[in-house]
Amino acid sequence: MIEYQTLTQVTGPLIFLEGIKNVGYGEIVEIETDGERRRGQILELNRDKAIIEVFEGTRGMDVKKTKVRFTGKTMSLGVSKDMVGSVFSGLGEPLKGRIVAEEELDIQGKPINPSAREYPKEFIETGISSIDLMNSLVRGQKLPIFSGVGLPHTELITQIAKQARLLTGEDFLIVFAGMGIGYDEARYFREEFEKTGALERIVLFLNTATDPAIERLATPRVALTAAEHFAWNLDYHVLVVLTDMTSYCNSLREVSSAKEEIPSRRGYPSYLYTDLATIYERSGRITGKKGSITMVPVLTMPEDDITHPIPDLTGYITEGQVLLSRDLFRKGVYPPVDLLSSLSRLMSKGVGRGLTRDDHKSMSNQCYANLAEVEKLRALISIIGEEGLTETDKRYLEWANRFEREFINQDENERRGIKQSLEKAWELLSIIPEERLKRIEKDLMKRYMRGE
Repeated sequence: MIEYQTLTQVTGPLIFLEGIKNVGYGEIVEIETDGERRRGQILELNRDKAIIEVFEGTRGMDVKKTKVRFTGKTMSLGVSKDMVGSVFSGLGEPLKGRIVAEEELDIQGKPINPSAREYPKEFIETGISSIDLMNSLVRGQKLPIFSGVGLPHTELITQIAKQARLLTGEDFLIVFAGMGIGYDEARYFREEFEKTGALERIVLFLNTATDPAIERLATPRVALTAAEHFAWNLDYHVLVVLTDMTSYCNSLREVSSAKEEIPSRRGYPSYLYTDLATIYERSGRITGKKGSITMVPVLTMPEDDITHPIPDLTGYITEGQVLLSRDLFRKGVYPPVDLLSSLSRLMSKGVGRGLTRDDHKSMSNQCYANLAEVEKLRALISIIGEEGLTETDKRYLEWANRFEREFINQDENERRGIKQSLEKAWELLSIIPEERLKRIEKDLMKRYMRGE
């Protein structure tokens, strides 16, 4: 390996090198400064100049004394079936013990040929009624959770990771990646998964807030590389949970600023959409492959602003969203899912007869119709008061209150199967006069409401 000692500048987590040749984008470098060894990666090349991100940070680095060697390799992850049940750093290094790698894979992955993609389908049961019945998750889908600071998204995704399963009983695995999380969150994830035994089917990657920001950019790609190994090579159905994508995007902005790039919206780089797409589009189903990758990214919206660049661009790439409501949270409802603002665009292909139950689509449509009616009534009440409501209107309000308390609301450790969620919805629907239930077929009404 040729050794260079031609550093010109150190800025944030980046070093600038000149006079180089025969190196490639994304190549891993070894950096030696005052006897200490660090690792880095080429972030940008321009003729004989390179910008290198240093994983361990540039603190104490002397421009004149630092030596850089190029390895000729890109960043890779050693994958093995033994990864299941283990905890790794954000760069894929085991935090305890040692994993013998069966294969080394580039963390950038390989793009999926669009013509080889199969349409996402088949229901994944999360055990959470507001998702399973109203915003169903299907294999190969990307369904993000939009949250706000202080809302219980940490508890929600932990519950999903512990409870999610396939109705077919096939091999199912969770790849869980935390980015920029606090020590209390990291400890919470580990303890919850260990306590319930869920860690036995989870591969856990943790990048904490004190770890270098530059490591955060590698974490989702490391996690997805592991997921791809299990899905495409070992035929597992994999659910990937990424939290918090806002921390990832903020690190991307930090690096972009250090490179002195011209900022775009809110200071984020102009290529934020493209960068997010390289992560989200690694999920899906491939023709001829038994396995699949389903993704649930989590992001916290700054100031609960859904028009912020991160949720805005995420919404363009993914197939819907589950939005958490601060109003429901204040009412003590968990999980506080705002159903009228949530959507699963691929739900129709994964539910119904032969998949979940024949009344699933109709029940979901009827509940949404009821919620829309209640929304109008609550707006009317703010003008004329409850005295002007009809008896039927009052029944809708009773349904809405009980729907929030008994259907949306459930304990953090409570797992409801899809049939249990449907039965609960039928029970509450009896509050509404039958002639107003126009989204449900009469034969379904006879079977499930009247028991005929």
